[in-house]
Amino acid sequence: MLGKIIGGYIGFIVSGGFFGLILGVYLGHQIDVARSKPITGGQQQRVSNSFFITVFSLLGHIAKADGRISSDEIAQSETLMNKMGLDASSRKRAIDLFKDGAKSGFSIDQTMQDFMEACGRYNNLKQQLLNYLISLAMADGNLHFSEQNVLERVAHHLGFNARQFKQFIEMIKAQSQFGGSSSGSRQAKPSKYEITDAYRALGVSADDSDSQIKRAYRKLISQNHPDKLIGQGMPKEMVNLATEKTQEIQAAYELIAAHRNS
Repeated sequence: MLGKIIGGYIGFIVSGGFFGLILGVYLGHQIDVARSKPITGGQQQRVSNSFFITVFSLLGHIAKADGRISSDEIAQSETLMNKMGLDASSRKRAIDLFKDGAKSGFSIDQTMQDFMEACGRYNNLKQQLLNYLISLAMADGNLHFSEQNVLERVAHHLGFNARQFKQFIEMIKAQSQFGGSSSGSRQAKPSKYEITDAYRALGVSADDSDSQIKRAYRKLISQNHPDKLIGQGMPKEMVNLATEKTQEIQAAYELIAAHRNS
């Protein structure tokens, strides 16, 4: 869709007429199609490798951002590797990348430049990278100033502005409240705080219509769909994390739907 809008606008401005607008929309559509196509072969391996490298090296850098790596941060990284089910070789590689990211000479700018060259055309992967890093940085319940500075730099490289970054943090913090739960496992009458968290988890407000909320929910589910992410090059080991995210989003949506229908 973005390609169509930009292409149509450019075509209209350049030609000054309707046919230029149509041509621009068509070219923009081709861009959208190319960006959404699953990748195959060597390119998929390159994207998968870049995503793995970027996640674990940045985790190390974020952990060391306040000057020292705490036992909690090490435990969080261990939990991530356990959830991914890494084999011995991949686990060693992840630990080495984590250590590299914690070194004083580590460059966020170079790391993100390499990531964008390999993965920049896949918006879902860019969002997933930021999702993972924010989630892990907040695993101890707090987002420290030094960690936020690193995450802001990463978000800037990914093309997210300050407002989008703030919304990411609010959504991920709220989504974490729905981990391992569903509407059926919650109390019959949720508190106003749970309802507020549910709206924040979907990036919507209580003033939005049912259709707006459903649209936001479906968009989030699509962005975190395991098959789509694998098709764009996400390492298969990380799909478990995306699956957990869809469960959190679904639980939040189910709570809103039940509350509105009660």
